[in-house]
Amino acid sequence: MKKTLLTICLTWMCFSLSAQKIIDLSGKWSFSIDRQDNGEKEKWFSHTLNDCINLPGSMPEKLKGDEVTAKTQWTGSLYDSSYYYNPYMEKYRKEGNIKFPFFLTPDKHYVGAAWYQKEVNIPADWKGERILLFLERPHIETTVWVNRQKTGMQNSLCVPHQYDITRYVRPGKCTITIRVDNRIKEINVGPDSHSITDQTQGNWNGIVGRICLQTTPKTYFDDIQIYPEPEQKLARVKVVIKGAGITKIKLSAESFNTDKKHIVPAIQQEIKLNKGVTETEMVLPMGNDMLLWDEFHPALYKLKAEVTNGKKTEIKEIQFGMRRFEIKGKWFYVNGRKTQLRGTVENCDFPLTGYAPMDVESWERVFRICRSYGLNHMRFHSFCPPEAAFIAADRVGFYLQPEGPSWPNHGPKLGLGQPIDTYLMNETIALTKEYGNYASYCMLACGNEPSGRWVEWVTKFVEYWEKKDPRHVYTGASVGNGWQWQPRNQYHVKAGARGLTWSRRQPSTQDDYRFQNHLDTVKQPYVSHETGQWCAFPNFNEIRKYTGVNKAKNFEIFKDILADNHMSDQAHLFMMASGKLQALCYKYEIEKTLRTPDYAGFQLLALNDYSGQGTALVGVLDVFFEEKGYINSAEWRRFCSPTVPLMRTDKFVYNNNEILKADIEVAHFGAKTLKQAEIVYTLKDEYGKVYAQGTLATQDIPIGNLNHTGSLEFPLTDIQEAKKLNLEIRITGTEAVNDWNFWVYPAQVTIAEGKVYTTDTLDSKALEILQHGGNVLITAAGKVSYGKEVVQQFTPVFWNTSWFKMRPPHTTGILVNPKHPLFRQFPTEYHSNLQWWELLNHAQVMQFTHFPPAFQPTVQSIDTWFISRKIGMLFEANVLNGKVLMTSMDITSQPEKRIVARQMHKAILDYMNSDQFRPQFTVTPQQISELFTKTAGDIKSYTNDSPDELKPKIN
Repeated sequence: MKKTLLTICLTWMCFSLSAQKIIDLSGKWSFSIDRQDNGEKEKWFSHTLNDCINLPGSMPEKLKGDEVTAKTQWTGSLYDSSYYYNPYMEKYRKEGNIKFPFFLTPDKHYVGAAWYQKEVNIPADWKGERILLFLERPHIETTVWVNRQKTGMQNSLCVPHQYDITRYVRPGKCTITIRVDNRIKEINVGPDSHSITDQTQGNWNGIVGRICLQTTPKTYFDDIQIYPEPEQKLARVKVVIKGAGITKIKLSAESFNTDKKHIVPAIQQEIKLNKGVTETEMVLPMGNDMLLWDEFHPALYKLKAEVTNGKKTEIKEIQFGMRRFEIKGKWFYVNGRKTQLRGTVENCDFPLTGYAPMDVESWERVFRICRSYGLNHMRFHSFCPPEAAFIAADRVGFYLQPEGPSWPNHGPKLGLGQPIDTYLMNETIALTKEYGNYASYCMLACGNEPSGRWVEWVTKFVEYWEKKDPRHVYTGASVGNGWQWQPRNQYHVKAGARGLTWSRRQPSTQDDYRFQNHLDTVKQPYVSHETGQWCAFPNFNEIRKYTGVNKAKNFEIFKDILADNHMSDQAHLFMMASGKLQALCYKYEIEKTLRTPDYAGFQLLALNDYSGQGTALVGVLDVFFEEKGYINSAEWRRFCSPTVPLMRTDKFVYNNNEILKADIEVAHFGAKTLKQAEIVYTLKDEYGKVYAQGTLATQDIPIGNLNHTGSLEFPLTDIQEAKKLNLEIRITGTEAVNDWNFWVYPAQVTIAEGKVYTTDTLDSKALEILQHGGNVLITAAGKVSYGKEVVQQFTPVFWNTSWFKMRPPHTTGILVNPKHPLFRQFPTEYHSNLQWWELLNHAQVMQFTHFPPAFQPTVQSIDTWFISRKIGMLFEANVLNGKVLMTSMDITSQPEKRIVARQMHKAILDYMNSDQFRPQFTVTPQQISELFTKTAGDIKSYTNDSPDELKPKIN
């Protein structure tokens, strides 16, 4: 903790030195909770408070507040009301065992007013100075009394609360009392705004970051904004000074984070200050040795600004970078170079503290992890991070889109004259004044998915900022596909041109997004809104990581549900198998984006898991930005990095009498053109046997996508057995490499029934054969009743089935044992892959709740973790004196077209006719028959007050 506080202090001194003297106010404060909101009326500021707390910190972090109960009033929407009436959940509603499935559960919870008080000694040499109280990040509203005198009230979720207390203090003892109120009152940013909701960081009460008293001279810098003009090799510095008299201003700058040192000569100016506020502009020539800032070379400068009036001098040091982030046509350009955004959304999930990190190192870690996954951009969903995030992103070379701290929906609405209109505008003005000089601050939105007459409001918002500040580019709001277009946007963050079409057609890489959501006609840069949202099963080993404010009680519920359904021992395999499918979907969605003409970028939701809104396990990393085990950064960078080889092909499964055809292109958004790049290919099987290799092309690859490099054709006649192949494309001498799997099956397949009786139900003949020790294959596609309420598609759950009211699909892939003898003629991994699409997509599942507890199906579907039913599409069992294999997959129709199903049919029959057909489990004929007759019924968890965009469509 000492190291963290020291880092915060040093960071501030290096980059925001605005005072000559500082008194650190961190440490012990008197404290009292004002549950009845009587403190101001009873003048609590005039006497000592009866409790104590250490600051910086939050009430939950310091275990202050109330115990969480089933009646706790949360800040945030709870659209799955089943928790409150489901008999299964009763045990989690009892005192001592409170657990919620919606989001992480804090140890303590409190919404209301709380008071903080500290006595401090004001030094004698502070006389004649301007004295400020600096509170870096309170939550939410602060009211301050100094020596029993009220100094004011502030309410900002984005910037420090700063109080000029000069006239309230004198040398000697001074009592500072702060009332913090975290209720939603007249100013309502929206209960689901990530800046305040319990779905994310939590609605905490407290003060975090730097807390101090600091001084400035009576003549001081009120604001300094630096406007780089790299083409002109200069920086315009706009200065606002408060004071009076003849004043000298001196500016100088030097680089500080690169091997090449650059010192900018100082410039000076003498001005006569008007009484009050004086604005002036100075031009700082950067010279021919100027260093540019971007994602590849994040060179930074420190501007040293000095203002001298008489014998008093104030010095400020401000971090900035020489960069121009601009729009030309449908693309972003950084310093004149076309740039595609590869982004993620930071959803304000911080389980250990319950609030955003206030130190630079924590943010730098996150941004460097994102860089290792090939990303260059982050959007902050309805919140603005603290200054430490901008400092860190500057260092790393990461493009940021902060937002106003509002999701003005589900309550507040924009453009109707509500307080949110003025508040949101003021917040973006304040955050731009505070953080506008940071090179990483490139984009701005007012917030997320508004309602009301919001298009008119955001039009004025964009027009204001377009004229006010050319350093950044502006969009009205980040929105989903159901929201209107915002015609005045400089760029769009919008859903619609995202997702995969695999629920309707077989996987292919010939498609792209050019005709989706008017992407071909929109004139501004288009960035996808919350791309992906593919889910994986929970990682229960993660529970032990939650050692701070918030606990993963939701994971504990899901773990219990799995155990109650007799599948605890499969938890890790479910997570890994579903994760492999999740990563596969991300790969093909990102590649589809990179194949699309004039697609300016994407924003994942998210690279890491999102702990709220029903628990959205959409990340390939957990909420702590740590790997789960099924994909690492090197594997991810193959399809998500500055330079990505891409392939266009019609399909991924072939007969061996066909020719595998592929067109190869490269999406290249690196630092410069690749000169005479050699593109090589290798086609091999899973054991490393090479079937073809060579050089596809040697050519220049300019910046941009759709760089065609050639075509490949591979005759498959030499492959006689069912086999998985892998095509790898590599650019020699670079890190650029990508690969794709293909499956080849024999064109001539003999389906031999042998001694197996095939039927589509457990009929009398089947029972007779089983009674006499025979083998029966039940091909029950379309016939199953028990399990039909589970909708399976090839792709996994979107976001989660709780928040979206059991919207299908309900499954997250399959789990199989690839060493099972059934799969000797059907190559597979332990998880879904593209060859399974033909068998899985829209296939019925069977529910095995009534089977013996130890029973496990051979092809097991992984259910949504809110229910974790034991389901699957193929099982084998001993029945009577014989053996049954039953499948709900369609393995018999159109064998001339459905070559995967044909191969599965052959593999099943050959297995059943072998002496390796030895089922492990025994079931009764009645249990099988009930699969055709029993019904489970739909699960309905939604309520009538669900927001319109979240309501399921019910026929």
